[in-house]
Amino acid sequence: MFGTADGSFAELACAKVERLARKPQAITFEQAASIPVAGCTALQALRDHGRLQPVQHVLVIGAAGGVGSFAVQIAKALGAEVTGVCSTTHLDFVRGLGADTVVDYTREEPSGHYDLVVQVAGDASVAQLRRLLTAQGTLVIVGAGTGRDGKAGVLGPLTRMLIARIASRKNGQRVATFIAKIRTPDLEALAALAADGQLQPAVERTYPLGQAAAALTEIESGHTQGKLVLTSGT
Repeated sequence: MFGTADGSFAELACAKVERLARKPQAITFEQAASIPVAGCTALQALRDHGRLQPVQHVLVIGAAGGVGSFAVQIAKALGAEVTGVCSTTHLDFVRGLGADTVVDYTREEPSGHYDLVVQVAGDASVAQLRRLLTAQGTLVIVGAGTGRDGKAGVLGPLTRMLIARIASRKNGQRVATFIAKIRTPDLEALAALAADGQLQPAVERTYPLGQAAAALTEIESGHTQGKLVLTSGT
C-alpha cells in the first residue's frame, strides 16, 4: 500500500483507508512514497482544474520539480502536447520525462499560446501568464506558486492566491488555484499509470529518517530534480 498520513516523519504511522491505494509492482516502495502529494497535485491541476483534453497544448512551469515532473508525464498520458520550463541543468531530465518541447528559463521566456498553463514555480505574474493563454485558455497556479529560489513571491502565498481568485475569469480565460486532496480514486489512477509504464516517479535521492532536516534544506533550495524520499534506514 501507499498513501498519506497526518503527522510528522516517522517509521510507523496510522493512515485513513480513504487515503491509501495498492502499490503497483512496477515501481519501488521509494517511488511509491513519492507519488501521493505531488502526484495528486499534478493530476488534479491538469484534469480537474485545468480540464485538459487530448491534443491540447500545455505549458508546465517548474517541470523538473516534484509536482512538475509528475505533471509532464500525466499530461502526456492524457494525450496533450507538453512544453516544460526548467533551468539548463534539468533540460535533459525534462525531455526524458516526455516533454515535446523544453524551454530553458535562464536563456529565454516561454512564448506562444497554450490551452493550459500550469505554474508550479517561477516569478511571473498572473497578467504575464495570461498572455501565454489562448482566448479560452486556463491558468492553474499550484498552491501559492513559488519563485525560482523555491520561496513564495514578495506578495506572500495567501495574497497571491487571492489575486488569482479575483482574476479568475476574464475574456473567456480562467484562472484557478487549489490545494490538492489525497484520495484513493486518484491514487489508484496514478498507480494504474505507473503500472502501464506511463508514469515513472523520479526520485533524485533518498535520505535516512535521521537526516530529514538535511532533506528539507535541499528541498528549500528550490532546485531539486524530481522528488526526495525519506527511508527508515540509519
